[in-house]
Amino acid sequence: MRCLVIEDEADTARYICNGIKEAGHTATLVRDGVNGLHLASNEYWDVIILDRMLPGGVDGLSIISTIRHLGKTTPVLILSALASLDERVRGLRAGGDDYLTKPFAFSELLARWEALLRRATTSEDSRELSVADLRLDLRTRRAERAGKTIALQPREFRLLEYLVRHQRQVVTRTMLLEAVWDYYFDPQTNVIDVQISRLRRKIDKDFSPPLLHTVRGIGYLISADA
Repeated sequence: MRCLVIEDEADTARYICNGIKEAGHTATLVRDGVNGLHLASNEYWDVIILDRMLPGGVDGLSIISTIRHLGKTTPVLILSALASLDERVRGLRAGGDDYLTKPFAFSELLARWEALLRRATTSEDSRELSVADLRLDLRTRRAERAGKTIALQPREFRLLEYLVRHQRQVVTRTMLLEAVWDYYFDPQTNVIDVQISRLRRKIDKDFSPPLLHTVRGIGYLISADA
């Protein structure tokens, strides 16, 4: 298993990485928020162990929020000396999967990590979505139709993922603004129309049948049926 450890305190980082390697896994250590965000966003990891407070201008919660915004579902275990209930709630609401306060025993950290991996394995069927011959790999964030790779920007993939998760259902503009753009108000722009148009060209132009449909006055849906 590949684990990304983002921890700035030298002794704690060494303690964690040595324990992970002794357990037979691979640990990559990053000591600041900027580089941690880069690796968390651009590489695949089985689990991320993340310190809450980090140097470099990017803290742990910012890293979690960013990778969740990109659609990454990598299990994240937050480590923090901030032990209050409010801080634990903030960490989980930001997208963390578990929260372990310092100081801690490595045996507990490993047990929590294994629980996260079991949870991820149990939901392995949700790592791939499909409709007709369109397939989305949620692990690698790749899309293909009829075996042909479709190049999508992160926002386009997120939009397509949401539509496919709700296939055969009409999805309204309000639903898309909240789920894909994190807008809880109408920005009064044509951002959705532009992205839908781009997405339709990519997934439907050279394929049959068309999958992305407009329901006039309501919204959009993905379906192999006209």
